[in-house]
Amino acid sequence: MIQFVAVMLKDIFDKGKEFPWERPSKCPKCDYNKVWGHGFVSKLFDGFTELLWLKRWRCPVCRCIITMRPKSHFPRFQASQKDIQDTLEHRLTHGKWPPDLSPPRMRYWLSNLKRQARAHLPQSMKSGLMTAYQRLIDLDKIPVSCAI
Repeated sequence: MIQFVAVMLKDIFDKGKEFPWERPSKCPKCDYNKVWGHGFVSKLFDGFTELLWLKRWRCPVCRCIITMRPKSHFPRFQASQKDIQDTLEHRLTHGKWPPDLSPPRMRYWLSNLKRQARAHLPQSMKSGLMTAYQRLIDLDKIPVSCAI
């Protein structure tokens, strides 16, 4: 299970495993009031050449593993939500991709956004893809995910 927290990636990078992660007050699955430390998992994020260590916790009752993740990123994405949104806005406004990221990666985001919008918001396709992007976030959907 992923628990999103407001943290700065730079701080995690600087402190590594010594970063002071806040222990969850309870298990999000069974509401047990104590979770144990369960080590770390390494993840790669845009802008960093080394892996960052994210803290994991484990519930002794239901055995749920809770992985801490920055709120600024969608699950399973290396780029931040803001970077993805800015890239898509640039493409839709100027008709070409910004030069700083991989074109196949950016095309993946755009094609998935179109697919998500058609699946969940067919009426909003007329109001624009960036409006659909925000509406999908409001519906707790990942607008650039390939999973419908």
